[in-house]
Amino acid sequence: MKNKIFIVLTAILFLVSCKKHEVAVNPSSENATVVDSSTAEKLPSGPIPNTIMTEAVVKNLTTSIYGWAWPMVNIHNRVETFRNLPGPIYGEGILPLAPPNHLCMLTDYVAPQERAVACPNQDVVYGLAPLDLAIEPVVVQVPDFGDRFWVYQVCDQRTDGFASLGKMYDTKPGFYLLASKDWNGTVPDGIISVFKSPTSRGIVIPRVFQSDDPADKKAVQPLVQQIGLYPLSKYDGKVKTTDWTKIKSTPPPAKGEKSENKWVKPEIFFDQLSDILKEVPPMKGEEALYAQINALLEAVKRDPKLKAIAVNAAIDAEKNYVTPLFQFQNVGYPIKYNWTTQRNGAQFGYDYLTRLSCAKANIFVNKPNETRYFYQDLDENGARLNGSKKYTVTFPSGQIPPVKGFWSLTLYNEDHFFAPNSLNRYSLGTKNKNLKKNPDGSLTLYVQSTPPSEDKMSNWLPAPKEVFSLYIRCYWPEESVLNDSWNPPAVKKS
Repeated sequence: MKNKIFIVLTAILFLVSCKKHEVAVNPSSENATVVDSSTAEKLPSGPIPNTIMTEAVVKNLTTSIYGWAWPMVNIHNRVETFRNLPGPIYGEGILPLAPPNHLCMLTDYVAPQERAVACPNQDVVYGLAPLDLAIEPVVVQVPDFGDRFWVYQVCDQRTDGFASLGKMYDTKPGFYLLASKDWNGTVPDGIISVFKSPTSRGIVIPRVFQSDDPADKKAVQPLVQQIGLYPLSKYDGKVKTTDWTKIKSTPPPAKGEKSENKWVKPEIFFDQLSDILKEVPPMKGEEALYAQINALLEAVKRDPKLKAIAVNAAIDAEKNYVTPLFQFQNVGYPIKYNWTTQRNGAQFGYDYLTRLSCAKANIFVNKPNETRYFYQDLDENGARLNGSKKYTVTFPSGQIPPVKGFWSLTLYNEDHFFAPNSLNRYSLGTKNKNLKKNPDGSLTLYVQSTPPSEDKMSNWLPAPKEVFSLYIRCYWPEESVLNDSWNPPAVKKS
């Protein structure tokens, strides 16, 4: 019986295959035209115009579309916010900002008051450049970093990386070009490589490792001054230097914000969505999704009642769908000891959920081979981390995060920013040269709100008295980190 079924299925598959590659031939002609129907077929049509959409349909479509588009609206609004800046500037005195296709670099670790990007770290000197490649391509300058770790994150509007610039790529000093996928201009002499973006908008974030040694902070300055990004029309083949210490600042806010700036506003989501579709072409296979989105846009454009329903659904999606993804325990997938992680950062593709959760919880993650991230909200028993308790994180001998770059353990408050403390210490890791190992070679870090004994102070990561989260970064990770063979140790209540 099984053999008969197999024979029937084989016959069906053969017929389908033949049908798929059927050709149209005019037998009376010696030069018959051959048409391969598998390539001649057009994409199926989307919803018929004026198709009736019920309230439930609008609500459900909105929820899914809102989550899909949220990261791209986020990038769109960042680029537009900075468009009218006169030049590089330190926003509120702390945040590097610049108009599209220009760069602004910090000269030291990011300040604890920063609120534009959640989950900053104090292991690198950051820079930031919004991209609008529809204006023109941009040139990126790479100085000779020597043995120092560095990586330039270059992401498109989907938050996927489209360039490979960093220590792990053995990138040579010199000039590189970023262009839109449709750009066909002349590449000038002196440009080493051209990276094309599938979207016109994006973000570039240079990261340069810096230890907490004052001598190293001084040594990094000449390198930071040679990091550059500017329009192709400004390129002359010569290295441009910038003294970032002379960049102007805007005044600090009258009242400090607790949480990240709100980059996506559900109330105006449908007023922006058509722009997003124009800015972000569909990936192969997304044509049907775009057809559904356009059908919904047409429906809400025609009917004010449906528009109101859709806006309310977007507000509800922000609250009940997107906001819970801010918690690290909802990001990526679980591994040992209640840690979570993801292994497709900046390479999300069709993984809309992980892209959204990363964009909400800690936007601008690097590609896995550049940085692997591990997130923790809970102790080993599943209880929420809270500064009313004391914790230890012990890396066994030989089990310190295996990296070619550097690693760090960072502590964030409930809003995923630094918690003020008496030491101004927000992370521990490679940058700290005075960490003390135990007699057996293991390394114990003490995570608590009150100081430990004097002999443990170098290994103390100060916590607030409220709930907090932990975050491990492995820059240029070894293969054991990439394939999940290595996992962070448990966070133990002491």
